[in-house]
Order: sequence, then C-alpha cells, then structure tokens
Amino acid sequence: MKQYSSLLSSLFHFYYDGFRNMSGWGRKVWLIIIIKLFIMFAILKIFFFPNFLYKNYHTDKERSEHVLNQLTNSSDNHDRKY
Repeated sequence: MKQYSSLLSSLFHFYYDGFRNMSGWGRKVWLIIIIKLFIMFAILKIFFFPNFLYKNYHTDKERSEHVLNQLTNSSDNHDRKY
C-alpha cells in the first residue's frame, strides 16, 4: 500500500511541477483544450443527447426491461442478418 501511495505522490508531483513551470503558450493551449472538452461533454450533451430512458419510461423496472430487451434483441438481430 505504501508503494502505491508513493507512486501516486510521485506522479502528482511530476505533473504539478510540469504545469507550474509551463510557458504562457502551453497554458493557453491547455485552456483551449479544457474549454473544448467542457463544450463537448457538458453543452452538447444537454442539447443533443436528451435522457431517453427518463423521458420515455417512468419506473426503474420499465427502464431496465427496455435496456435488457435492446441488448438481447440487438445481438439476436445481428446474428440473423449475417
């Protein structure tokens, strides 16, 4: 367990020192990357990927049955096509 925490500590310090000593250009690039990731995962999910299960099914049982049917039927359909 001590080796595991030592490894995590050394990794943390490696990246912390790297980001702390980064040039202004590198910080701007990382800021752009973080903004793009936020847009991709937060903003686009809200507008383009609505929560289908909560919208169309009212109970957890209905949701789980739908997921189970989709998983089992899609594999059967795939096998039949080919």
